[in-house]
Amino acid sequence: MTSKLEAFIRQSYPETAYPSLLAQCKKFRETQALAGCKILDATPVFRNTLVKYYALLSAGAHLTVSVGKDIPCDPDIVKILPDFGISMEIKNQFFDAVADCAGRHRNIQSRHGYVELTRSGLEYYGDCPQPVISADTGLIKTFETVLGTGDGFVRAMRQLGYTDVAGKNILIFGGGKVGLGIKYQLDKLGAETAVADIRFLTENISGHTYINANEPDTVRKYIRNAWCIVAATGLSGALAQWAGEFAASPALIANMGVEDEFSEALPETRVLNNKRPVNFILDEPTQLRCIDPVMALSNYSLASLIHGKLSGGKGIYPPCPADENLVLQSVDKEFQDSKEILKRILEGKRL
Repeated sequence: MTSKLEAFIRQSYPETAYPSLLAQCKKFRETQALAGCKILDATPVFRNTLVKYYALLSAGAHLTVSVGKDIPCDPDIVKILPDFGISMEIKNQFFDAVADCAGRHRNIQSRHGYVELTRSGLEYYGDCPQPVISADTGLIKTFETVLGTGDGFVRAMRQLGYTDVAGKNILIFGGGKVGLGIKYQLDKLGAETAVADIRFLTENISGHTYINANEPDTVRKYIRNAWCIVAATGLSGALAQWAGEFAASPALIANMGVEDEFSEALPETRVLNNKRPVNFILDEPTQLRCIDPVMALSNYSLASLIHGKLSGGKGIYPPCPADENLVLQSVDKEFQDSKEILKRILEGKRL
């Protein structure tokens, strides 16, 4: 089955699209780091996720994949998972480690702990009696969230027919990695972007507009003038107070997080892709080359949990430095060269 999955991946992607996972596959195959371990993986199921699964299977893991629980997926890929010997049966199972997304599997029994993919999912793990590694912490996740998610937003809007954003006013709620990544990509295309956040970002610099989301009059002005409004706070219901303003606005409205940031006060039909992340209309919401590093980090983190490489017991931990270094050694040169740019984006600084 592993050979069959490898053949499918090679037909879909060149090896240059997944350098981190390719290096991990070779390492895992040699070390059998997860031999006999029962792993539950809840990463959104798309074609490029198959490469993550291949690395886990190469490590000797018994892999179960979770589908559903309101996490987007590609149903055509879900259908072929059994062809590769991948189980989707979770009921009455006890896993050695869980790779979660958005905290949806916090109640699944795990012997060694959890790896959470998203920042928003960490809120569900506050009282977890076992260790939780946050894959969202650190530089590696920015390859996905800044470069990959921003690119996915632009590609999705183009697929919907919105091909020219030059000179258009776009309001982004959320000044974290996703929001600033979207801004970065839109700025390169000549859009007039503004980022609203409750946290202090930076002083306004020429060409960069940041507004205080706690100043209603200022926010309303930007909503009224917006061609497009993007939700990227990652928090359920965070934008509920603006639902009436959004409904009355002629602007396009898009969500770029797993949670419903608008609340039920704003109908699904008022938001592109019915409130689901707009990039998930694409066959590949985040290009493999951008999500490759964080999927490799997630896999390494699973192995670190199982082999007891954390310094303490329960609690939320950043990824192990050794795991991050393994990934950073394998990313392509463009990502190596982007590290300083990414740091500046996250600080809200002009490039």
